[in-house]
Amino acid sequence: MKLFFKIGIIFTAFLFACSGERSKKSQNDNLSELRERAQLLSQKFIITDGHVDLPYRMEEKGFMSLNSFEDVSIETMGNFDYPKAKIGGLDAPFMSIYVPAALQISGGSKAFADSLIDMVGRLPKAFPNLFASAGTPSEVKNNFERGLISLPLGMENGAPIESDLANVKYFFDRGIRYITLTHSLDNEICDSSYDTSEDTWNGLSPFGEQVVHEMNKWGIMIDVSHISDSAFYDVMDLTQAPVIASHSSCRKFTPGFMRNMNDDMIKLLAEKGGVIQINFGSSFLSKASQDQFSIIKAYLAEYREAQGLSENDSTYIAYAAQYLIEMDPFEDIKTVVDHIDHVVAIAGIDYVGLGSDFDGVGNSLPKGLKDVSTYPHLIYELLMRGYSDQDIEKICSQNAFRVWEENMRVASKLQAL
Repeated sequence: MKLFFKIGIIFTAFLFACSGERSKKSQNDNLSELRERAQLLSQKFIITDGHVDLPYRMEEKGFMSLNSFEDVSIETMGNFDYPKAKIGGLDAPFMSIYVPAALQISGGSKAFADSLIDMVGRLPKAFPNLFASAGTPSEVKNNFERGLISLPLGMENGAPIESDLANVKYFFDRGIRYITLTHSLDNEICDSSYDTSEDTWNGLSPFGEQVVHEMNKWGIMIDVSHISDSAFYDVMDLTQAPVIASHSSCRKFTPGFMRNMNDDMIKLLAEKGGVIQINFGSSFLSKASQDQFSIIKAYLAEYREAQGLSENDSTYIAYAAQYLIEMDPFEDIKTVVDHIDHVVAIAGIDYVGLGSDFDGVGNSLPKGLKDVSTYPHLIYELLMRGYSDQDIEKICSQNAFRVWEENMRVASKLQAL
């Protein structure tokens, strides 16, 4: 009897083990199917990203010079290039015409913006089978059908308007379809969330109020990323069209970080029909990551001083890169989806999109989202959390297109008055 009992136990254990292996295999098969589905959806849906800093990267590194890795038709060291974009399914990255706040003081903001617009404009001419300009969602869709990557334009910092309201229409004619009203300093339009000095205007300036009306008139989306809370509420009181936050995340996860949006702001943005496009930078995603980056920054500053090195010294660059890897301050792709979840929970699925800040947030991108080839990873995480295909298409492009089209509709109405 004891022998039969032992054999029974062994046989039961064997069956249990086999069952566990089958269950594990089934789970792995399901995950593999989800990854395949994510890859397919990344190619099926139009993916638009509200903020990619390729233009400033090209300006810093040189554009398509002989044997230059900045020829973005081939694979580069940056976050964005054509091969990576095709792998990731990125179809319409808004090219950020970033204008440093320092030019507000030294002068030359408009000329600098023009130079970056010219630079982006050379891409479709140099590579007509790869890239195309786009000024409307319809043009993006037509380019998508032709297998081309659209390069719509957004201007980061309203300083190039330079106190001349006519420059709003000027930049619309040059292809600009959104303007981030300011950047790291208060300017003539409004106060900045990053400027810790006393607010210049306590929100929008009188000229800024005119700029809001003029942007509505010509169909340029108002981008509330970077602006102060007071400026945001002033904009929401005045605008006749929905606004975007082209590359912002949720302040809930980064208490005290004014660059992100708090829950009341996100809800109001949604009530007015706008969209918040989530920034992928780790320091935008969690307080823990912010704290780690602060410690790393202070340590590396001390290291440079002790070694007598500059930030551009190759020895320092190599050391800093290795130190960053060892310290591992990076968030995970799941935290990006946490931000998306939060917006959906408090405002709804129709008011969230993607605004990576690729090529703009440096070495702070989260694990799993290091360049534009990785959007399928994000889609996979959304599928894992139960988002439907329709939900994912809204996040990828439809929410942003809705806001863009509504701005065009409002502009047509205002121009007819």
